[in-house]
Amino acid sequence: MSIVTTSATAPATLPQLDAAVFIADGGLETSLIFLDGIDLPDFAAFPLLDSEAGRDALRRYYTPYLDIAADQGVGIVLDTATWRASADWGLRLGYGRDALADVNGRAVEFVRELAATRPDVPVVLNGAIGPRGDGYVVGSTMSVDEATSYHSLQTRAFARAGADMVTAVTMTYVEEAIGVARAGIAADIPVAIGFTTETDGRLPSGISLREAIEAVDAATDGQVAYFMINCAHATHFESALADGGAWLERIKAVRSNASKLSHAELDDAEELDRGDLDELGDDYRRLRSILPDLRVVGGCCGTDHEHIAHIARGWTT
Repeated sequence: MSIVTTSATAPATLPQLDAAVFIADGGLETSLIFLDGIDLPDFAAFPLLDSEAGRDALRRYYTPYLDIAADQGVGIVLDTATWRASADWGLRLGYGRDALADVNGRAVEFVRELAATRPDVPVVLNGAIGPRGDGYVVGSTMSVDEATSYHSLQTRAFARAGADMVTAVTMTYVEEAIGVARAGIAADIPVAIGFTTETDGRLPSGISLREAIEAVDAATDGQVAYFMINCAHATHFESALADGGAWLERIKAVRSNASKLSHAELDDAEELDRGDLDELGDDYRRLRSILPDLRVVGGCCGTDHEHIAHIARGWTT
């Protein structure tokens, strides 16, 4: 069964929240750069949608994840290739606002077409939204209102194209996360918020995961569908989960990096660190015992379909 919308109306509930587990894909950009040798200026994958060769590269990337979902009998949250498809990054790459709105919509259509090739797999079409700035460093910040306005271009485009949800990926500070959440709520599309952490388990802005999640929930009346931790190795943030509490139930997705290197070390790395698959599988099993409602498991920088297959097998056996 494929859960794919055919209009701009998103489902009232997200199927991954009622399932034992859904998978997500791995590190799209790192896979394309280091494994496929594709140049991605500004770490942006969305321009690949503008050429047949680029679309073929994306199909080769996504197809193994759909195969894993089918083999393991689970669903998949299928991200669009739009982590960098927001106004500032788009302008650097020659895309004005109209062109960006168009390519974000086409990104949804692209994953919808992929999902249609696997009618046996439950699929959630997810519009991926990255930070306005760097994914690892806070840098200059926006107010909540500025962030809401900035990220509305993508949330509206995803809603019009019929995405099932949007996810803010690699958020480094609270105000931007709240802005994405409010933009999604205004567009009437379910929204998830993904935070990244440093090796001490705290956001790059310095606050704790608990503080960040509780601040977003307070600012949005709990309307965020769920929270995710991504773009950090599990050993970096596991200690931040140790105090327990009801807030842990709000974390329903984890997409860990393959590498134990810090963000600064990853920025300087010239080769891909794929980490240790067995250790990563063990990390996810520990997280399963810590996070009471973990539903979505995937990867981030340095992970590919082999990592996700390993995680999925350990989860379903």
